[in-house]
Amino acid sequence: MLRTLIFFLLTGACCAQQTPAPAALDRVKQGEKLNSEGKQDEALALYRQALEMSPNLYEAHLDSGIALDLKGNYAEARQHFTRAIELAMADTKQQALRAMAMSYAFEGNATEAAKYEQQVFDARMSAHDFIAAAESANELARIYLESGDTTNAYKWYQSGYETAQRKPDLTDADKNLWLFRWEHAQARIAARSGKAGEAQQHIAAAKAALDKANNPDQARFFPYLTGYVAFYTGDYKTAIADLQKADQHDPLILALLGESYEKSGDSSQAMNYYRQVLASNAHNPTNAFARPLARKKLARGN
Repeated sequence: MLRTLIFFLLTGACCAQQTPAPAALDRVKQGEKLNSEGKQDEALALYRQALEMSPNLYEAHLDSGIALDLKGNYAEARQHFTRAIELAMADTKQQALRAMAMSYAFEGNATEAAKYEQQVFDARMSAHDFIAAAESANELARIYLESGDTTNAYKWYQSGYETAQRKPDLTDADKNLWLFRWEHAQARIAARSGKAGEAQQHIAAAKAALDKANNPDQARFFPYLTGYVAFYTGDYKTAIADLQKADQHDPLILALLGESYEKSGDSSQAMNYYRQVLASNAHNPTNAFARPLARKKLARGN
């Protein structure tokens, strides 16, 4: 027994992570390219080869989970994410936790997603990285909102806004940027809650904060806001007009356009937008809600 223990200690065979074979990492890199092109099955074949070479390769488990989520195989994906969390080093732990949260978001399960996002938030707060913590709070809030839980969405968006204010050297421009995000969130929450008048008040406040922030990169999020509010308050004509001015690479915006056309009676245009959604292979909150919706709509053909 002692001789066996000494062998394990000397060889490193007892450790969860061992030096991966270069060929295994190469398979992962090739798989990532295929996954980005929408070739999940081919990517998974390469990830399996990588894991045969290096069973404890963090990157292969993480990327396998991502590809499986995009295919809709959520339970299998979470087996890989669980292993990735176990294998993650300190600098990749948050990445693995967020990936697991996204997996639950793909199923619209905000309660389970929150267990992992909370860990990321707590770690960032412990490090006094208030901006990163605020971003994770907003990420969780968005998961709650798109899952239909406006109460928890409000709680976490408010937490994100208040956490950002704790950064000691926050500039006036950044203060207005975070105010824009907070008003943006409140407008969407009000719209989802059927409070059209309140939503419009927050839109006006968001526009004022955006103007003060003087941040051109954020301007593209304003037509998304007005289009989102229009959609959830039943004004599909305005929703289409405004959402077409927003980021056309964002799968959630494309999904909202599809739904707006569908509710306007134009099923052909709706199907076109749903197909565009499936061209996205991102593993983030917007695709977590857009992709399953688009897949379902296309399967039904309406």
